[in-house]
Amino acid sequence: MIIQGRLVSSKGVETGQVRFDGDTIAEVGSNIGPPNIVFGDGCLVFAGMGDIHIHARDDVSQEQIHKEDFETAGAAAVNGGVVHVADMPNNPAAPIDDESYAGKCQHLSSRDVPIHITLYAGIGPGTRPLSKPVPYKAYMGPSVGDLFFTSLAQLEETLQHYRGQCVSFHCEDPELLEAHKNAATHEQQRPAECELSATKFALQMIEKFELTGKLCHYSVKDGLPLIRDARNRGIPVTCEVTPHHLYYDVSDIDEVNRPLMQMNPPLRNIEDRLAMLDALREGIVDYLATDHAPHTLEEKATGVSGQPHLDTYGSFVTWLIGEQGFTPEQAATFVSEKPGDFVNPFVAPKRFGYIEPGAVASLTVLNMSKPYTVVRENLKTKCAWSPFEGTTFPGSVEAVFVDGERLS
Repeated sequence: MIIQGRLVSSKGVETGQVRFDGDTIAEVGSNIGPPNIVFGDGCLVFAGMGDIHIHARDDVSQEQIHKEDFETAGAAAVNGGVVHVADMPNNPAAPIDDESYAGKCQHLSSRDVPIHITLYAGIGPGTRPLSKPVPYKAYMGPSVGDLFFTSLAQLEETLQHYRGQCVSFHCEDPELLEAHKNAATHEQQRPAECELSATKFALQMIEKFELTGKLCHYSVKDGLPLIRDARNRGIPVTCEVTPHHLYYDVSDIDEVNRPLMQMNPPLRNIEDRLAMLDALREGIVDYLATDHAPHTLEEKATGVSGQPHLDTYGSFVTWLIGEQGFTPEQAATFVSEKPGDFVNPFVAPKRFGYIEPGAVASLTVLNMSKPYTVVRENLKTKCAWSPFEGTTFPGSVEAVFVDGERLS
């Protein structure tokens, strides 16, 4: 199959052709041959987009598959233009050792999933590294699930055994969370100082134990200089931001939508939101990662944190390009290339994130001239709602190719 269109990478946008050979890109050039599919000038062809922070809610216990499962998460991902995801470990049966991780992998293989899913392993009190390389997630304080630490000292004691590993951090100081737990609102119970304190500690741990570190769903303006300084000192740390921390701030919360607008970390001030947009443009923030949290509307009404975003990933990217001044080249960096760089050490011989020979034959095509209005009936996530319902984005997902096959 030969596909022709405006090919996007961090190096530029250039009209060209891509030839698939099975599930691999065989050739990229300007005149390979008669194309099977041509995408017009209103479209942008990206290497398949990756979301490296989702919660599929599926594990061997199957206790939470009323929210989502691997198959519905995969369908929502394709609907949003995403060809690979990385699933978090805070399940009822958390993958924290060789046996439980293998069990979740086997359970995943039993599902009919249209995309690739990389699995994180969890770090909790007393855990130890697996016998093979995997990405790890450490929850500093209480979030959704039971896999967390009650003090930073307890986390440090465990992290010393993970020297040299790839560890992602949920940055909220558990002791400060405890100190603020009786505040009036969710935002006041989890204030910016909790994230700042945890950021300083995570950066110390990354340096001390020579970790490859990642800070998840970052939201606080004052933490960005800490990240920049750490990188300038050679500390290997990257950073995520979510659609909700780029699009919403506390001014968007009212008494009606408050349950739907609750997440961890919470929405911040407008200054923080604008700082996250700037940091994503500048490359201080490396990934657009959704923290896709598919809780039901009934659960949200009881105070559960999180929002589902897989279905709207690609259309949200068109908002960044079409209305927030991001270039396609910048977008390619944080939706394709860097997510690929993150998972590639764990998924070899697959190679995501690039339109080049030898990479996976997976592409995401955005139509920048075809607006998309989010409506509930078009969603594929099992939880069946989106905070963006009624929102019209300037563009839409035109096509998705996974392993050489067109899925949409």
